[in-house]
Amino acid sequence: MRTKNILLSLLLCLLSTSTFAAGSYEAGKIKAYTCSGCHGIAGYKNTYPMYHVPRIGGQNKEYLVIALKAFKSGERDHKTMNLQAEALSDQDIEDIAVYLAGQTNNTDAE
Repeated sequence: MRTKNILLSLLLCLLSTSTFAAGSYEAGKIKAYTCSGCHGIAGYKNTYPMYHVPRIGGQNKEYLVIALKAFKSGERDHKTMNLQAEALSDQDIEDIAVYLAGQTNNTDAE
């Protein structure tokens, strides 16, 4: 009986985690608003002029998740992106990635 309860509890935890991890397009639309401040301007270069700011609308969701987590952890080094990503939860990252991946013609948040 105890084993059955433990397995049931683990299953419920996994189901609830996968539900939240999927990401929400609508939540991502709100959270990605600040992204367009740099990524929504064609040909924009920020205060680090050696970096061209890429357009991220329409980018692959998995790539966006990996990139944002790497900026958050410091694995990828870019001062602006490191600071932006530090403030994001894993759920925020999933939501933003779902929203940006859903954009077409490589455009960003409006």
